[in-house]
Amino acid sequence: MIIDRAIYRDGRRIPVPGDLADALRGLRAADEGFLWVGLADPTEDEVAWLASRFALHPLAAEDAQQPHQRPKMEEYSDVLVTVVRPLSYDREQAVVTSSEVVVFVGDSFVVAVRHGDTRVLAGVRSRLQEAGGLARHGPVTVLYAICDAVVDDYLDIAANLQVDLEELQGQVFSSARGDDARLSETIYSFKRQVLEIRRATGPLTGPMARLSDSGVPFVPADSSAYFRSVAGHLARADGVAENLDGLLSDILTAHLTQVGVQQNDDMRKISAWAAMAAVPTLIAGVYGMNFDHMPELHQIWGYPAALGLMAVVVLGLYVLFKRRHWL
Repeated sequence: MIIDRAIYRDGRRIPVPGDLADALRGLRAADEGFLWVGLADPTEDEVAWLASRFALHPLAAEDAQQPHQRPKMEEYSDVLVTVVRPLSYDREQAVVTSSEVVVFVGDSFVVAVRHGDTRVLAGVRSRLQEAGGLARHGPVTVLYAICDAVVDDYLDIAANLQVDLEELQGQVFSSARGDDARLSETIYSFKRQVLEIRRATGPLTGPMARLSDSGVPFVPADSSAYFRSVAGHLARADGVAENLDGLLSDILTAHLTQVGVQQNDDMRKISAWAAMAAVPTLIAGVYGMNFDHMPELHQIWGYPAALGLMAVVVLGLYVLFKRRHWL
């Protein structure tokens, strides 16, 4: 459904009078201002209506209909299509959620189609209304503002994740026994969140680089500096996400190494106790055989001597294992 529509002229927001097609023809005739239309989770009929009003290429209209696309930029004769993936981070649940915004930039219009739950477009509208001078640069202003807001969110989310990973790193080395499965699950969960960031930042690098250069349709040459700034922030966000991925790999390796050390320590203790239990079992087994000619078999002190031998050997093994830190 349409969530917003307005005309921006001389940095001011003006309500759309009448039909969108009529308003667009008036803007083109006056050669000033642009029309901005925002849609949220449009149906197939709404996309068809949108394509007819703005004469969109069929492939461009298809981009508006199909969510879950990789960030990209496509050039058509009548429109420039850019797909970005806004992210949000729930610190309490430690979950990164992605949505999608498809931006169509034409000669006198911009259409932003939202898939999923994101507040990026509302924030951009407020920003453009507060900084009216920025809207004088034309429809590409909206594309820049959306990309800038999305990339800034990437940096904020990466910073929050870095704080949480530092806390996780401390938990790995201070965790109590029995928490191994929970910690492994937590580490892999963070891996998935970082992967979600990299899925958004990596593919967007190419489109931002192209928008930073001159020669892209509907993007004036004086707008390149703005997109270069966004591209720089995006490169930093992608680098931070890559470092977080490496940090998680190190945390996982350290955790698995710690688990292995604990398991080896357990095996040493089990082996030590088994060795101490084997000695009395061996002596008792020998003296339990039915033979007449056994050492000290018919002596009155033979039984205490056998028990004493068991105790001495077990005590000697215990002292030996203690000195070697097996117990």
